Amino acid sequence: MSPAPHFAVIGGDSVQEILRDRHQDVVSVVEQAYLLHDDGATVNPPSYFLRFPDRPTSRIIALPASLGGTTGVDGLKWISSFPGNIGTGLPRASAVLILNDPATGYPYACLESSVISATRTAASAALAATRMHGTGARPRRVTFFGTGLINRYIHTFLRRTGWEFDQVGVFDTAPEYASAFVGYLRDSGDGDHTVVYDSAEAAIREADLVVFATTAGTPHVHDTSWFAHNPTVLHVSLRDLSPEIILASTNIVDDVEHCLKADTSPHLAEQRTGSRDFIAGVLADVLRGRLTPPTDRPLIFSPFGLGVLDLAVGQFVYDEAIARGLATTVPGFFTELDRYAPSA
Repeated sequence: MSPAPHFAVIGGDSVQEILRDRHQDVVSVVEQAYLLHDDGATVNPPSYFLRFPDRPTSRIIALPASLGGTTGVDGLKWISSFPGNIGTGLPRASAVLILNDPATGYPYACLESSVISATRTAASAALAATRMHGTGARPRRVTFFGTGLINRYIHTFLRRTGWEFDQVGVFDTAPEYASAFVGYLRDSGDGDHTVVYDSAEAAIREADLVVFATTAGTPHVHDTSWFAHNPTVLHVSLRDLSPEIILASTNIVDDVEHCLKADTSPHLAEQRTGSRDFIAGVLADVLRGRLTPPTDRPLIFSPFGLGVLDLAVGQFVYDEAIARGLATTVPGFFTELDRYAPSA
């Protein structure tokens, strides 16, 4: 008889301890996941949205996925977005990640995943920003649109993977959130270079790197002339830019089929033109040297955020947690393991 499957729980404190100061390692993990995806060694079906007629702004999303390679893992991220939480002091998003054994299908771990989700998003953004600029000069003026958890993580990942800034711009429609973000920047060492903008136009025109991580559901930036200086844009929240801006730019996505749906800005551009010709390629094209982004237009990276990235980072965290004794095992979690045992 096969040994009984085990099950472990890894809480947020342990996840944070494991990921602390491992920024470059995580970027490498995310890069390998993208390359496996490019090789066809993944399964990444569409996300599934649980919506509520009585709570139209809230949703819970299921991201099932399977990651191949030498340490294969199947699993599911279950992540909620409840914007009303912000008014009570709770973060908007919460999440868990389930890891399944590809040989038996048994789940073997449940991890707190809001940190994993933010980490893989930030690592993906830092990877794209770094590799899209290749050996050229990196932007030194950055503006963050939105001042929540994701942009905090993206700033940290950029700084901890070698980026240096002469100016850090902040734009948020809520002044109190912008002020809190400035406090974070001050603690991180970038406080002396910070500019808080009350104009979206100035925030973009005065930045060489613009990072959108907002809760916008429809485009709120429409003027193509704001991008005449050809900045790099990390369009993480996917719905900030008008189709006109998308069509006037070089566009790189992480996965075409995933990104061009659900009324994202690239999806709206496709609806406008009836074509996908405005997509220059996917991030793996840049990673593998198949695409060198031109510098004569704005450069936009729009990542949908693939479930395989959560699995890759989750497996990394799990392996470290087991090795360091930071996982809490649940004895007897699976009990019906004998097909013919007498019923209780």
